[in-house]
Amino acid sequence: MSGKCITAVYPGTFDPITNGHTDVIGRAAGLFDRVIVAVAAVGGGKNPAFDLGRRVELARLALAQWENVEVRGFDTLLVEFARAVGARVLLRGLRAVSDFEYEFQLSGMNRVLAPELETLFLPTAEQHAYLSSSLVREVAALGGDITAFVHPEVGAALTHRFGKSSV
Repeated sequence: MSGKCITAVYPGTFDPITNGHTDVIGRAAGLFDRVIVAVAAVGGGKNPAFDLGRRVELARLALAQWENVEVRGFDTLLVEFARAVGARVLLRGLRAVSDFEYEFQLSGMNRVLAPELETLFLPTAEQHAYLSSSLVREVAALGGDITAFVHPEVGAALTHRFGKSSV
């Protein structure tokens, strides 16, 4: 044992943070000294339901039970953010084999940009493998029940955002 404090960064847009995300984060909290949930500003053609500040706030509410988990917004290259917070690990969640190809491509790019960072993949628990933020937003927008998919505060925010009952 080296005695080094290992910080992992778990990036995403978290629009919204789902129970699948919290599953991965909670398990990571047991593996690393410090887990930073890095909420990305909009990119990649995404049109978020919530602005960055609100997504950070909702993630903090959903993750409050873990003392070694921090939530921060960022609008830089992920590797630059990871370096700035002293991370050694980039953590990526995988739902299905279909996620792997894209995530593998990202990890290769990140390795070239920051060879000192390791990317680790953590599969989501089986009961959350179908869950995605975009599906949760769609169900909420159409007035469906999302209580099984998100933290209650997140569900309330989605209901308010879309103006429909989702409970």
